[in-house]
Amino acid sequence: MEQYIVSARKYRPASFETVIGQDALTETLRNAIRLNHLAHAYLFCGPRGVGKTTCARIFAKTINCLNPSPNHDACNECESCRAFNEQRSFNIHELDAASNNSVEDIRALIQEVRIPPQIGKYSVYIIDEVHMLSQGAFNALLKTLEEPPSYAIFILATTEKHKVLPTILSRCQVFDFQRITVRDTINHLAYVAKQEGITADEQALAVIAEKADGGMRDALSIFDQLVAFCGNTVTYQRTIEVLNVLDSAYYFRFVDAALQHDAKAVLLMFNEILQKGFDAGCFVVGLMQHIRNVLMAKDQVTLSLLETSDAIRTQYATQSTQCPAVWLFQALDVLNTCDVQYRTARNKRLTVEIALIKLTQLGLAQSVPAPAMQPVAANSSSSSTTAVPASVASSAPQRPIAQSAPPAPAAQVAPSGFTRPAAPKPSAPSVNTISAMPRLHTAVQYEQKSAGASPMSTFQNEEHNNPFGLDQLLDVWAGLPKLFFDKTRLTSILNEYKPVLLSDTEAELVLTNPWQEELFDTEVMQTINTYARQHLKNDRFILHLRIATYQKDNQVYTDAEKYKVLMQKNPALAELTSTLNMQLL
Repeated sequence: MEQYIVSARKYRPASFETVIGQDALTETLRNAIRLNHLAHAYLFCGPRGVGKTTCARIFAKTINCLNPSPNHDACNECESCRAFNEQRSFNIHELDAASNNSVEDIRALIQEVRIPPQIGKYSVYIIDEVHMLSQGAFNALLKTLEEPPSYAIFILATTEKHKVLPTILSRCQVFDFQRITVRDTINHLAYVAKQEGITADEQALAVIAEKADGGMRDALSIFDQLVAFCGNTVTYQRTIEVLNVLDSAYYFRFVDAALQHDAKAVLLMFNEILQKGFDAGCFVVGLMQHIRNVLMAKDQVTLSLLETSDAIRTQYATQSTQCPAVWLFQALDVLNTCDVQYRTARNKRLTVEIALIKLTQLGLAQSVPAPAMQPVAANSSSSSTTAVPASVASSAPQRPIAQSAPPAPAAQVAPSGFTRPAAPKPSAPSVNTISAMPRLHTAVQYEQKSAGASPMSTFQNEEHNNPFGLDQLLDVWAGLPKLFFDKTRLTSILNEYKPVLLSDTEAELVLTNPWQEELFDTEVMQTINTYARQHLKNDRFILHLRIATYQKDNQVYTDAEKYKVLMQKNPALAELTSTLNMQLL
């Protein structure tokens, strides 16, 4: 029986042309070989499974080839290439720094560097996971790495470049490997499946590529796992079952139900997802990613940003035609807020359900019909005509206005389009002017003149002064952070600090330092007061800020000071000390 070899090893690239997703990097290495501009040290850094060690081996094999091809690839026929392919080459030395990270290991490596190659031109030393070398091992390598023999070339590979000493980085040519795209991964997996005689859905390969997160080795390992489970036919349904991935059809159904304002369907689907064992937080992140993809699919220019299969990309484009851009923006905002609150929420399921219900309510405000308007005859003193709601005009009481009444002041047009007379200037300040904030609730009373007379509308301010307690204030305070979701520091203070009541209409927030007070500028205070007045239904509410002052007690440090304090509290201690002739050491 032939020994089984995993796909990650069986289909490991053997030349620069077969390296996936690193075209610019491989072209640079090939040109360096062609021009004979070889550095003495290289550093290959990047995520796992993107080809760092593979490129190091190909590079070492190519520069030692005795008969390179015209395009400067290894011939695979000379003695040096055959020795490399049979893993018996003495020109290429690999060291795993994860298990050989001591000073003694590096000193042994330096001793090997003194031996010139027997076949070929160069001795190549590949050190994997170089960031795991100890501080002493790095220092032992410095001198040899900077001035090695002419035949020695070092290739260091790491996934954590920031852990490598700057003195090492300055002695190397640094090559940053990029993550392999989903499309490149799908194409390579399709090639492997064809070579192995396996039928695989493109959608299933897309799920594998997304799960691998840019690593080809991970993608091939997942592919082998699926082949072991599915046999020679890899389908999408079996793939999501093995990998425990939520079916993308759920996200499409969620968006369709939310657009139809069907809260019941949304909650039932969410319950079904939880019963299948999926995490609610991961679902929120997945739904955000789905809505982002729908937004990208609304334009052909951004459609290319979707890293998925062609079939799923077509579904995104179809659903994007049904979703207004404003709805997508608002949905992303709701889900992003839910994701932030989910980590600290006590009832996590309820937090997600509230966000899903909010999605179903988006757009309902715009669908409420506007009140019908009917024109009103123009006043003799003004040539402008105004519109009054038909329901208001028909129900308004009609009464004649005395002829001796003084002329009405010039009318002002309110933002809503109704006629509003200019308010007379009060003769004395009212109690209601406790704050510069505008009134939140205004009742409008319309009066209709008798037949043939011009209309007049009068306004009467309705002030709300409902009493409230500390519990009601804290309930309102809990809703303030959502108004400042883009101000992280301010949101943190609102969650941590709570106000206290000073009187029936005044509250105080005690802060720790002046830097916190700077966050509460005029605009923030105005927003807080307006929000609190509206929800407490008390127009006189006002919030004050105060910085806490701390009194630092005198602390006793030395033994002499402690002894002095004790004698002040107990005079008999001084008499005892004198009687026994004791001294403080």
